[in-house]
Amino acid sequence: MSDSLRLVLEDVDGTQLETSCTRFAVIWQGREVWIQQVGNNQLMIGVDVEEGDTEYANLLLRPLATNLVSLELEMEPIEEGDEGHVHGPDCNH
Repeated sequence: MSDSLRLVLEDVDGTQLETSCTRFAVIWQGREVWIQQVGNNQLMIGVDVEEGDTEYANLLLRPLATNLVSLELEMEPIEEGDEGHVHGPDCNH
């Protein structure tokens, strides 16, 4: 299994550019919304934590069967010393 995501970027005029990466961010309302693949072909969407934030949210998309996905919203309190921790299916959060 590869953690690489294939992206198709499209300009207003319809010009498309195809590329790949392990994760990417969209700047939305001044925040970086990161999208990346995590274990078992799950897609995680989350906002990076900024100083002063008291909690954070991640959306986790899980493929179930043809044309079905499970969507889980995780709201977690920020704990001191949590820097560097990457949330995934095995971290019990």
